[in-house]
Amino acid sequence: MSTRIRRTAVVLAASAVLPLALSACGSSGNGSDSAKSDASTKASATATDNSMSGSGATTADQPFGTGCAAVPKSGSGSFDGMAQDPVATAASNNPALSTLVAAVKKAGLVDTLNNAQNITVFAPTNDAFAKIPKATLDKVLADKAQLTKILTYHVVGQKLTPTNLEKGSFDTLEKSKLTTSGSGESYTVNDSSKVVCGNVKTANATVYIVDTVLMPTS
Repeated sequence: MSTRIRRTAVVLAASAVLPLALSACGSSGNGSDSAKSDASTKASATATDNSMSGSGATTADQPFGTGCAAVPKSGSGSFDGMAQDPVATAASNNPALSTLVAAVKKAGLVDTLNNAQNITVFAPTNDAFAKIPKATLDKVLADKAQLTKILTYHVVGQKLTPTNLEKGSFDTLEKSKLTTSGSGESYTVNDSSKVVCGNVKTANATVYIVDTVLMPTS
């Protein structure tokens, strides 16, 4: 009788303990899986945020504009190549800027531009110079003082980001002002000259290639 009572007590105790043990194990497993799931979700979200942030920063710092397609993909005239040289030298390696480079040489401004620090150059393309009647252009090229005045009007004594151009007014090396407006990848200088390839880096300058030659107002 006594033995039977003890066995019955053991069975009842085991019956009471076993569900609690299984419940505890199940609770522990679910908690672990939930924690792992939460950690995985957080890690994925963090990675996505970092990726988006990095991608945005990189894109914002790159050259932009339809005219950038004309820039060589490799060599000294490419974006990477231009970034290694001071601005006048960098421009001389870009075939789309050959008329500008010839004008800079005639004005004796190569050293001035190459030795300047942290400047912005609005660089007219060959097509921009082609808009000027040949007789007028030849006359300007032959007048060093006037040529220097025009070329230095294209230079601002600070590095300008695309954000700076959204609604800007800047003193030029020629001593008068130019204005900029726009947003995104569309900017205009003096309400007339459009940026066709912007945010091009050289060793000492940021270059915005434009489709029209800028003329000082004074």
